[in-house]
Amino acid sequence: MKSSTQVIGLPVISIQNGVQLGQVKSLVVNPEKGTIDFLIVDQENWEISMKAIPFRHIIGIGEFAVTVEEEKAVLDLNVIPIANELVNKKIAIKQAKVMTRKGQLLGEATEFYIDEETGKITGIEVQIGSDVRIVRADHVITYRKELLIVHEHAQQELVSNVDALLSLKGTQVEPLIKQMLPETVGNELDELRQKQIEMLTGKRLLKDIVDANGQVLLPKDTVLTKEHVIRAQEEGPDVVIELSMNVE
Repeated sequence: MKSSTQVIGLPVISIQNGVQLGQVKSLVVNPEKGTIDFLIVDQENWEISMKAIPFRHIIGIGEFAVTVEEEKAVLDLNVIPIANELVNKKIAIKQAKVMTRKGQLLGEATEFYIDEETGKITGIEVQIGSDVRIVRADHVITYRKELLIVHEHAQQELVSNVDALLSLKGTQVEPLIKQMLPETVGNELDELRQKQIEMLTGKRLLKDIVDANGQVLLPKDTVLTKEHVIRAQEEGPDVVIELSMNVE
């Protein structure tokens, strides 16, 4: 488990040739999944275009570096529409107010922790008066730019430190997010999917796109229609990312 502070600033190293490809500038939160989906990479030519690494392309996040297989794992943000959408949401978690579903203010988020193997957010450090406690991520209902909404019983199940959070890894129950999400969240997700359709429709595939079982979902040279993009969305975010990265 890593804190965001432990990841931001790390050099990104290609294990294929040992070259440093940049440094981690920020983490991109997917509010729907409660995960870090991309790392934004600061490079010398960052003024020209922003670069990002899909989390699934990361080999490891160690004490001294983030490693990827090869240089092409670092992508131009402009070719990843989903990443652009997530970046524009500007969900930083830190400094967000933490409030229960019933409107009680717990405090302010000062740090968050992720599983370095999966990118899943595991806990949110919250300043509560003069004290600091950790809210388990499975209590978070909604991630917003300046606000996190948690279950009302989260206050009774605060974790005192990272070691206590680690001891709970794998034992947490899945939150009833779909039942409790505000209607506006669902509307925003619909808007995101619609923007994906608009950006990808009419593009031509540069390679075969496969589903979770390795079967060809959309063959190379397909000119994407609305139905093609919806089919990719139904397969999940990873398939849409792959689609976005391989069109012209």
